[in-house]
Amino acid sequence: MIKALIFDFDGLIVDTESPAYHAFCKIYGEYGRELPLELYARCVGTSFDAFNPYTHLAGLLGQEGDPERIRQQVDVCYRDLLKDVQPRPGVISYLQEAKKLGLRVCIASSSYYNWIEPYLDRFNLHGYFDFINTADLVKKVKPDPELYLLSLQKLEVRPEEAVSFEDSLNGFNAAKSAGVRTVIVPNEMTATFKFEGYDLIIPDMEAMPLNELIRRLERQKRVEESE
Repeated sequence: MIKALIFDFDGLIVDTESPAYHAFCKIYGEYGRELPLELYARCVGTSFDAFNPYTHLAGLLGQEGDPERIRQQVDVCYRDLLKDVQPRPGVISYLQEAKKLGLRVCIASSSYYNWIEPYLDRFNLHGYFDFINTADLVKKVKPDPELYLLSLQKLEVRPEEAVSFEDSLNGFNAAKSAGVRTVIVPNEMTATFKFEGYDLIIPDMEAMPLNELIRRLERQKRVEESE
């Protein structure tokens, strides 16, 4: 029986990921360079330890490359693009329905809390979550399962009693490694990623009501157990 929902944040609740990629592409373009999505995908849903687009561009530029200057240029562009972001379609409805159904809900994000908190304030989302687990609380972020294991512990549920919502490969791999069923909700940027082994994929949370999604996952689980 599903008792809890675990949500990613960036790209899933609010699509901050697509604007980030657009900002990097713009600055790369100003230097006459390109940033292929398949390369940038390495750092989506995780830290820049996997791939650092600032130092990568600086390396391409050689002696002219200044990572700090590049960071400032990207930051200006990125913040301008973020002015108009809103929660993704259906997110608020899912959170409201989860509360009505008596489900426990938390965030498991590779971002730091000081990045997420302003958005929770801006969109009045704090009250929907029992816990907010971020990079501040773990030694390893996604694709490592530590954030999910921490979430399961705090929610006091077993992996099979939770459902995760993810938009990136790193997030998906973290959830699966923790044994948590995963619903993929790709955003504009991650829609081209090749996800394999997920439990369900939907274009956005308006595509299927939460109660129907839960029934489908429960049905799917019963079929798997009977085989």
